[in-house]
Amino acid sequence: MTLILGLESSCDETAAALVSDGRVIAAHKLARQDAAHRPYGGVVPEIAARAHVEMLAPLVEQALAEAGVTLADVDAIAATAGPGLIGGVMVGLVTGKALALASGKPLIAVNHLEGHALSPRLADAELEFPYLLLLVSGGHCQLLLVEGVGAYRRLATTIDDAAGEAFDKTAKLLGLGFPGGPAVEAAAEQGDAKAVPLPRPLLGSPEPHFSFAGLKSAVARIVGQYRAEDIAASFQQAVIDCLVDRTRRALGLADGATALVVAGGVAANRSVRGALERLAAENGLRFVAPPLWLCTDNAAMIAWAGAERFAAGLEDPLDTPARARWPLDPDAEKVRGAGVKA
Repeated sequence: MTLILGLESSCDETAAALVSDGRVIAAHKLARQDAAHRPYGGVVPEIAARAHVEMLAPLVEQALAEAGVTLADVDAIAATAGPGLIGGVMVGLVTGKALALASGKPLIAVNHLEGHALSPRLADAELEFPYLLLLVSGGHCQLLLVEGVGAYRRLATTIDDAAGEAFDKTAKLLGLGFPGGPAVEAAAEQGDAKAVPLPRPLLGSPEPHFSFAGLKSAVARIVGQYRAEDIAASFQQAVIDCLVDRTRRALGLADGATALVVAGGVAANRSVRGALERLAAENGLRFVAPPLWLCTDNAAMIAWAGAERFAAGLEDPLDTPARARWPLDPDAEKVRGAGVKA
């Protein structure tokens, strides 16, 4: 079997993993930075990059030891090359290059979004191309038709903020703590989702794009007027309504899709998963979502994407650059009204 070492450092999780093309996760080591960033209510790029420098090499050593292998036993080194916080991306990619050079193994520069896009196939051997993917995280909110490894057709994107960013901002506004997504989900369980009138941006619009900036602003205006738990529940329901409505619209454009798939950090939200599972059932489609731990940033998905690319004969030179932005579908038409995030 092919064995791939994967490295992830695009935001505030540092991780190393060993995964085979037989979908066996031989080892996975991850270090979180929540405590370092909590006083600031969000990720501080400089702090994150310094932590990656300190943590990554020991995690690689631990992963190799846990799997009972050496670098000589690895077939290729896969490292996130973007998109993400550029300091962190550079740490992981340079480490991957150094390991590849020292071992004489191929380098596979993985798009972090491709890691999320292919991670459901690591968990579900029956998931075949093409499938409709809702990629929803702190920095991205897109609907893509995944046609194969390296073949992605973007059907929709956010014209401003991503859903995960809106969760984080809402948590900060409500004083719920960091990381914001899980904090809002926990508070929402104690609240009334119908208590607070909040907008559903772009609901019912013909194109399946997203917008969450207005929803964030609406939350900011009503903080202190309602219980925090009710705001959290109403906000979460508004996000779900938008995700379901926009995904339903995209299903009409996803020719030949075999399944509805969700991935990315927000896919760890159980209410979001439940609503999308019902949508898939209504449309006679399989619903596939990775295990919760595979939804957030991790190195297993990077190693798996590396394994898929390696099997397809895709390798990268050692001068491959780190990228802060790197769209999965670079030829997609720019969305009218969208900012640089889209």
